[in-house]
Formats: sequence, C-alpha cells, structure tokens
Amino acid sequence: MVQKLRSVALLIETSNSYARGILAGITDYVRQHEGWSIYLPEQDRGGRPPRWLSNWNGDGIVARIETDEIATALKRTGLPVVDVSAARHLKNIPWVETDDQAIARLAVEHLSERGFQNFGFYGDSAFNWAIWRKQNFERLVAEAGGKCFAHDSISRLDEQYSWDREKVALTKWLAALPRPIGIMACYDIQAQKLLDVCREQNIAVPEEVAVLGVDNDLLICDLARPRLSSVICNTKRTGFEAAWLLDRMMSGEQVGSKSILVEPLGVETRQSTDILAIDDADVAAALRFIRENAASGINVSDVLKAVPLSRRVLESRFRSALGRTPHEEITRLKIGKVKELLTGTDLSLSEIASRTGFKHDEYLSVAFKKSVGVPPRDFRRAERSR
Repeated sequence: MVQKLRSVALLIETSNSYARGILAGITDYVRQHEGWSIYLPEQDRGGRPPRWLSNWNGDGIVARIETDEIATALKRTGLPVVDVSAARHLKNIPWVETDDQAIARLAVEHLSERGFQNFGFYGDSAFNWAIWRKQNFERLVAEAGGKCFAHDSISRLDEQYSWDREKVALTKWLAALPRPIGIMACYDIQAQKLLDVCREQNIAVPEEVAVLGVDNDLLICDLARPRLSSVICNTKRTGFEAAWLLDRMMSGEQVGSKSILVEPLGVETRQSTDILAIDDADVAAALRFIRENAASGINVSDVLKAVPLSRRVLESRFRSALGRTPHEEITRLKIGKVKELLTGTDLSLSEIASRTGFKHDEYLSVAFKKSVGVPPRDFRRAERSR
C-alpha cells in the first residue's frame, strides 16, 4: 500500500539567514524521511495570517509565530503545529529555539579571552530572544567580575522608530562608555548599526570597541567594515528538530508543550573582535595602522612613522601587549587575507600576492607555507573540498 504524502506548510520567512537556516534544516529532515509535500508560501515576519490558511486541508505546520493574530489563526486550524519563534504566543504547543544562555556564555567567553574587563550589550527589547540574551550576558559578566553597560534600541516595530533618532541615542551611549570595551549586539543587524556609528564617530574597531554579533549572517558579516565576528547559531539543527517534532505529532503522538533549546556552534572570529584589549595608546595606534595598511606592503619602518616611538621601545611594548612583534602582526594579517582570498575567490597566486602586499607569488608561497604548514594551492584545494 502506497503511503499518503503528508502535506506540511511552512510559515517561515525567507528574508533573513536565520529563517533560511531553519528551512534548510527542515529540508534535510524531509530528504532523510520523505513522505512530505511541502508548501512554502511567501510570508513576511510578523505578517497577517494568509487567507488560504482557514481553508487549507493539510496535515501539519511549522511556523514562526510572531503575533497573537497568527497564533489565533493557527489554533483555529486544529492541526499539529510546531513553533520556531521565541515570542511564545501559543504556550501549549511544542517549540524549538536557540539556547540564548549558551549564546551569551559564548559571547562573554570570546570577549573575556581577548582581555576585556568592560562589556557592553546592544539589544532590542521588542524580542524575547534579545531580552534573554541581555539578561544572561549581564549575569555572566557580573559572575566574571566585569562591568556591563547596556543599551536597548527603539524597536523597529515602534511607530516612533527612526534610524536617525536611534543613531543619536547610540552615539551618546558609545561616547559615555569606558574603553577599551567589548560589545555584544543581540544580532548581526544591530552589530552592523553599531559599526556604522563607530565609523562615523571615528571610533577604532576593534582597538577601542570590539563588536560581536549573533547569527553569522554571511552577507552582513562580510559586507561590514571591519568584517563582523558573530556567534554561529545552529539553525539547521533547529529546523531539523522542529520537523522531527511535527512528524511525531502527525503520527498521533502527544508531545505537549515540549521545548528544545539548540546550542550554538561557536564563534566565527573576524576583524571586529580580532584584538587583545590594549590600554597602551601608542601600541593601539600602531596596531590600528597595521590593520589598516598590512595588505599594502608596509613594514615596521612605516609603522614607526605613525607612532612616536623608537623601534626598540615599540617592539618591547608591542610584544608585552600582544605577545608578538609588529613584524609578526603584519605577517599574520597578510596571511589571514591570503587565506580569505584563496577560499573565497578564484584569483591566481600572483593576483593574490599583489593584493596582500607580497612582491611576488614566490614570496607569498614561502611565507604561507612557513605560517600555515602547507602551500597555498594545497590549502585552497583542501578548503574547497571541505
């Protein structure tokens, strides 16, 4: 006997990387178990219930329930529903969400490892997940003996919201913070706003203010300047677990209001936190000059023109603060850029050498193998296959 396909609707927007990750996890489940016919209509986050929902003759739904209106419409269907939103507008159904305590812990550990004793949190009080991340971040910072300074933006859902108004408040908050400071933004979009204001106010990132986001949205993180470090949420696992719960419900199993909190995968470190907290203003200035110019072929003599120190004093204080010399830092940043271009582009070695401050591709190959342990071509091949 041929098993009837189960018709499943996904009320999940496709406009952001977090939601697309959930959809990818559901897709993985469907591939492994088959037997599902998926309906994925166009859906805005927090949008009105679609008209077709009241007459839809399906078997189950996975939804991001962001409003009471959507919650009421889903309840009326009488169908099995799994929620993948933290808003909790339907409290008696199963839900799958990020583990916000684990996310906050990773953020505090990441910033603490870089020597920060001052911590900031840039949040958005319109969302439960942002509130939970803030609460856990503040608690964990206090337990670690640090100082925490928090600022919540005006919600974009608020009629009074405007970016100009928020930018004024954010600028004022940043100006009053002690430095250096490590700041966790509740998600990548908030972190991008923070970086924009830092750039406008000529605040050095990450030397004065290190910024960490959440979601690891590759488009946002890679377009940010400097590139944004971010906590990697396991969104595919979230989607997979939600599909698993729905499958059990459609089979007649009672799962009640079971909750599953999915831990993050780790932190993707990019330039916005790639720093050790430095109180030495001259070393911080030297480091900023190196970060801004490493790929242009500078050497230590060029650094000495930017800071009022002798070579001996600079190298001593630099090594004391970072555990490496200015020359080693220049090389480290150049090799990091080479890795990025090997992995993300099809540029030739000679083109990469030109873009990263090496006179010839032969020099690049020697320096790369000494630093990484393998030639550039082998590294590119391994990264592509991985």
